[in-house]
Amino acid sequence: MMRDSTTVMTVKDVLLARDYYRDKLGFDVAFEYGTPTFYVGLCSGEVTIHLVAAAQTPRQPGHGAVSIFVDDVDAVHADLVKRGAKVLKEPKDYDYGLRDFDVADLDGNMIFFGMESKKS
Repeated sequence: MMRDSTTVMTVKDVLLARDYYRDKLGFDVAFEYGTPTFYVGLCSGEVTIHLVAAAQTPRQPGHGAVSIFVDDVDAVHADLVKRGAKVLKEPKDYDYGLRDFDVADLDGNMIFFGMESKKS
């Protein structure tokens, strides 16, 4: 039975990406691995994201994506704008039943933040 998952994003510079996820997206650094560091674990609430340096994997940076569900998408959006995250669009209600917005990391990996739309 499946019970949990972690998204792994491939990045060019794992330390720069770590700082972006920490400072601009509000994640906490859970661990760092390697000498020099090539793998980083981050968390926020019950969400975990891992970052791996492109030199350590055949996967290319910038092709990852994750959807993160939040309690108040507008408050998260305001916080990320204030932090200087690369926010690509404003929160909007969509026909598929979510209110969401998009953020990119330094390599173009996509992070979608959303919640159930209150619009009927």
